[in-house]
Amino acid sequence: MSEKIITVQSISKSFGENTTSLQVLEDLSLNLNIGESLGLVGASGSGKSTLLHIICGLEKPDTGNILIKDVNITDLNTDERSLFRSKEIGFVYQFHHLLPDLTAL
Repeated sequence: MSEKIITVQSISKSFGENTTSLQVLEDLSLNLNIGESLGLVGASGSGKSTLLHIICGLEKPDTGNILIKDVNITDLNTDERSLFRSKEIGFVYQFHHLLPDLTAL
């Protein structure tokens, strides 16, 4: 039996105000088990980056929960989410923003 590492429970996310809001994610759920890989594909603006930002705690969903290693990160405050990210989540960004004055050394 596989152990769940990420559980997304019925998340929804929209941007904007009432009548001009844009629903990006609606009632989305998924499980990712240890050792599994997941690919997100879709048109530009379809919510891929929003989903990833929510899963890693950079944004909060309007509704639903995100559990990582059985920790509900949607219940954490901003400081707690930052600490959780620094200990439990790694990022590889599509575009890097290196500082030109610094070297790898």
